[in-house]
Amino acid sequence: MKTGPRYKIAKRLGVTVFEKAQTQKFAVSAERSAKNKRRGRGRQSEYGKQMLEKQKVRVTYGMPEKQFRNYVRKALSTVHSAKPSERLHELLELRLDNVVWRLGLASTRRAARQMVAHGHIQVNGKKTRVPSHALQVGDQISVREGSKEHGVLTGFADRFAERTLPSWISWNAKSMEGAIVERPTAASADPAGDLVAVLSFYTR
Repeated sequence: MKTGPRYKIAKRLGVTVFEKAQTQKFAVSAERSAKNKRRGRGRQSEYGKQMLEKQKVRVTYGMPEKQFRNYVRKALSTVHSAKPSERLHELLELRLDNVVWRLGLASTRRAARQMVAHGHIQVNGKKTRVPSHALQVGDQISVREGSKEHGVLTGFADRFAERTLPSWISWNAKSMEGAIVERPTAASADPAGDLVAVLSFYTR
């Protein structure tokens, strides 16, 4: 997805949208820019706040507008026990590229998308090249045997040791395989933004 100047976008939407912007130095710079903007502008409208949250979540997961809107529609229309905001969070978190990133197999979600697209990841024993592949509870995820020594996984052990593994994913770092053991919730994986505001933006 073409996003434009990343640091400029991160300053506008928040430091969490791009992993490489998540440094103390950048956070201080972003806060300084935000203060300057607040001095020069009046109170932000509710519509503006909702749009900002929508952009923040969309860019964090690395999706074009059309694809993100489809997730919103599914969250709003699917008969499901969860609230629409909880369902949207679940749909976004269960993307294969996001799970690969959550596991620390890739340092960024963008790198995770490339890893999947290049055929390094298997779902239920079959190579899957679709980053947006929707995982379900019980699905098995693994690194393809021929990819375990690939350069793309250099430093995986260190990344995995530093990563806090969500409770809804099980993973064996030695065999490089695991599974989705339960549905993700806001408690087990922090939402990328205010998903209620995101849904309000699309249903206004």
